[in-house]
Amino acid sequence: MSAEPRAAERTFVDVLDRCVSDAAIELDVSGRRIVAGRRDLADSGHVAVGVRDARFFDRVLCYGNLGMGESYMDGDFDVERGELHDLLTVLLRNRLPEKLRRDPRMVARVAATRLRNALRGGARSVRAHYDIGDDLFECFLDSTLTYSCGYAAQPHHDLEQLQRDKLDRICRKLRLQPGQELLDIGCGYGGLLLHAVEHYGVRGVGATISRRHFEKATERVAERGLGDRIAIHFADYRDVGGTFDRVVSVGMMEHVPYTQYSRFVGAIDRLLAPHGIGLIHTIGRTRDMHDHDPFIQRYIFPHSDSPRLSEIAEQLERRGMAILDVENMVRHYGFTVLGWLQRYRANRARLNGRYDARFHRMWEYYFACGIAASRAGHSALWQVLFTKDHTADIPLQRV
Repeated sequence: MSAEPRAAERTFVDVLDRCVSDAAIELDVSGRRIVAGRRDLADSGHVAVGVRDARFFDRVLCYGNLGMGESYMDGDFDVERGELHDLLTVLLRNRLPEKLRRDPRMVARVAATRLRNALRGGARSVRAHYDIGDDLFECFLDSTLTYSCGYAAQPHHDLEQLQRDKLDRICRKLRLQPGQELLDIGCGYGGLLLHAVEHYGVRGVGATISRRHFEKATERVAERGLGDRIAIHFADYRDVGGTFDRVVSVGMMEHVPYTQYSRFVGAIDRLLAPHGIGLIHTIGRTRDMHDHDPFIQRYIFPHSDSPRLSEIAEQLERRGMAILDVENMVRHYGFTVLGWLQRYRANRARLNGRYDARFHRMWEYYFACGIAASRAGHSALWQVLFTKDHTADIPLQRV
C-alpha cells in the first residue's frame, strides 16, 4: 500500500479511537487485523468490517455518510460480523462529527485528506437515476403496500402486523365513524383509505402526484369493489376542493419544502370541516439544525426535509387549530425498516435482474441508515392530532 492510502487509514483509525467510546470496530485490511474504538471490547463480538479497497478510508473521511454509502455500493467494504445497520448505529451514536469539531488537530488531519482528494478530482456530483417500478416496492412492503412507519405493539410482530396496527391506530385516533368523509393527502397506494372504508364505514378521497401511486391505488380500489366509496385523484393537494370531516397525511410532509409548510397546513385548514379532526404523520427531527444527509439527498429522497415539532405546531396554531395529541414514534421506525430489509433480502430474486448489484447495495444501505437513525440519531417520527373544534369531547386517554 502506498503512503497516501496508508495515511488515510491511520487517520480513519485514529478518528475511531478518539470518538468511539462504547464499542470496538474490527477492520480486516488485506489480511491485516486492526481494532479501533474501545479496543478492550475487541473480543466481545462487536462489528467486524472487511475492507476490499483502501479508497474506502479516503471516501469516508472526505464525504462522511455519502462516502460510506458510495463505498458500500461499490463493494469497497462489507460487514463480516454483525449487520451494516449495527456499524452505522455505532458511528451515529458516538456523534463523530460533533466530537471531531472539538479536536483541532484531528480536524486538520481530516482536512488534509479532503484537500488531497479535491486535487485528484473529488467525488462524483451527478446523482444516479433509476426508473424505480412497483415491483421494487412490492418486493419489500407488506400486503397493504404501506411505505411509512408501522406501529410495533410488540417487538416480535411482523411487518404485516406493524402496518395493520398503524393503519387502525390512525383510524382510531381520528375517531372515524360510518358516513364520514376522509381525505388522505399523499395517499400512496391507498392502503389507509382501503382500511378506513372497509373497517370504519367512511367514504374516502385520496390525492397523489405520483402517477404510479395513482394507477396502482385506483386498481386496488377497483379490485375491492369500492369504486363507489373511494375516489383517487391524480392531483396536487393544493388543487383539491371540498370539505372533509377528517383529513390525514401520512409520509407526505417530509417531501414538502420548508418554505411551503404554511401552504401545506393552510390547505389542510381549508379542507377540514369546522368540526373536523386531522392528523399529520411525518419523519421529523428533534434539534434546531438540520444537516441534510447527503446520501439520502443524492440517491433516495432529493430535496426532502424533516420538520421540527415546533414548526408543525406553529402552523397549526396560526390557524387556530387545537393540538390534541403528539407522539414521537421513531423507535417504531426501526422495527419497520428492519422488516423491509428482511423482506427485501428474501424477495429480491423476484426482480429478475431489473436492477444491478450497485442498486441493490444502495437500497440496503438506505435501509441500514433508517434503522440506525431510529436507534441513535436526532430523528423523530411525529404523529400530530389536531382539531378545529375547541369544544370537542376529547377522550380522557390517548389511543
